[in-house]
Amino acid sequence: MKTTDLVSTALSNTFRSKTRTILTVLAIFVGAFTLTLTNGLGTGINRFIDSTVSSIGASNVLTVSKTSTTDPTSTEPRKYDPDAIATAQTDPGRPGARSEVSALTDADITALGEIDGVESVAPVRSATIDFVQYDGGERYVASAGGLIGGQTPQVAAGAAPENTASALEVALPTSLVSPLGFADDADAVGKTVTIAVTDPLRTQHLVEATVTGVTEEAFTTATALTTNTALQDALFTAQNTGVPEDQLDRYATASVTVPSSATPAEIDAVKASLTDAGYTGRTVADQLGTFQAVIDGIVLVLNAFAVIALLAASFGIVNTLLMSVQERTREIGLMKAMGMGSGRVFSLFSLEAVVLGFLGSVLGAVVAIAVGTPVSAQLTRTLFADLPGLQLIAFDPTAIAVTSLVIMGIAFLAGSLPAARAARADPVESLRYE
Repeated sequence: MKTTDLVSTALSNTFRSKTRTILTVLAIFVGAFTLTLTNGLGTGINRFIDSTVSSIGASNVLTVSKTSTTDPTSTEPRKYDPDAIATAQTDPGRPGARSEVSALTDADITALGEIDGVESVAPVRSATIDFVQYDGGERYVASAGGLIGGQTPQVAAGAAPENTASALEVALPTSLVSPLGFADDADAVGKTVTIAVTDPLRTQHLVEATVTGVTEEAFTTATALTTNTALQDALFTAQNTGVPEDQLDRYATASVTVPSSATPAEIDAVKASLTDAGYTGRTVADQLGTFQAVIDGIVLVLNAFAVIALLAASFGIVNTLLMSVQERTREIGLMKAMGMGSGRVFSLFSLEAVVLGFLGSVLGAVVAIAVGTPVSAQLTRTLFADLPGLQLIAFDPTAIAVTSLVIMGIAFLAGSLPAARAARADPVESLRYE
């Protein structure tokens, strides 16, 4: 029997008992549907995380601070550190609590630049702003953060501030557009806003900046302004008016850039060198790693349930083919008596199992796509409307193909037992079977 005849015979034999075949295929369908849907969920969320990473910073840029020697979560009294610098506002749940690190100085910036694998170092000059205002209107509380090397914020209108520009540029978050008095996102682009900061002598300074764009909300704070280097330096200078020169070189963090061609192993080596020197370096991947690990863990658990369903379906395949072998005992004996080898008989029944797996996997994938696509679109418009760019369930053709092959492989393994029994059948005894 030729290979083409073997395939066509397997296809026709699969539907000899239509009810039994349909029930077996439906059992496989449940596992395939669940596996396709959960893989799509993992793909969609991870794609969103990957696209958001670029809006936070490049993968070859590390945020470095001095390694803390105290546990920030401890409730024990802490010794006073004259070099401590605040990195966040007071915690509303713990009045008087502050997040602090030892300040980096210009000497630290120089030391960081001398570490093997470091391409460049830039201190992060942070400023705490009082409010942002447009055209004398209402004042709104906001925070400000400068662009990190390689950062490409997601914008709803306009463009991100140019980090190399000498002009003072800012991007407003979309949540502040309407409160500040702009008609829409596009209306804010090109306008001038006023940002206020207060120096240690309680004198308030007003700094004007041009709005270059409006950023979308993702993992960033809803009221965070995105500033270019020129504006960040201007705010830093205004806020530190009156501070002695020898006290100005105090930074909470610094941005350390390694070559863009650096491998993960080389980046890990730089982190190790930073640790040895008394610093802590974290990439964007480190900051989002825990979140991504949780998502992957959830998807893995859901996939485990799908695999259990597939294993249950495999018993249905075994039962279907064992019944088929028993019903076709005389036919098997006739095929072997006419010269069909045991290998061909095994292949025939194995192909029938693979056909069952193929039908179940294809049906599961098609229904999963048909159901998942509109559900994802609806959730994106409603429940996850605050996460622009998120496609909750994204189907990857390669992942679907791999899933189908895995299911067909499970079907093949399940069908190997009845196929082996058919291959071992004695032709004489089979022809006598009633």
